[in-house]
Amino acid sequence: MTSNAPLMILIAGPYRSGTGDDPAKLAANVRAMEAYALPLFRAGQIPVVGEWMALPLVALAGSRAIGDLAFDEIFHPLAERLLTHCDAVLRVGGASRGADLMVETARARGLAVFLSLREVPGCDPLSLHLGEKRP
Repeated sequence: MTSNAPLMILIAGPYRSGTGDDPAKLAANVRAMEAYALPLFRAGQIPVVGEWMALPLVALAGSRAIGDLAFDEIFHPLAERLLTHCDAVLRVGGASRGADLMVETARARGLAVFLSLREVPGCDPLSLHLGEKRP
């Protein structure tokens, strides 16, 4: 990671954990992960949230409920495939078996795992305010 090339960083956090599959809580969990995307981008990196790709495919596959066959066919497998193109994982949020699986998979592949934005190359600890808007 001494190169100046941007890192593609998968943001891994809770999606279903603690939601009871309530759509509003699921959406809030996606927004919580997305909040890290802009600081990563501003640090010169390429942020990726797996749900950005998985959820549209899940819908196209005909999923009618979180955890049904179409959902399970795509959701975690897509994230695992996505990791083959990523340089690192940023683990955010609370308990999540899926996010922990992404960390475990990343480590097994020799990818960097960051546990805070401060660990990410290019992130300025003094300017890392999630949701902060610049003029």
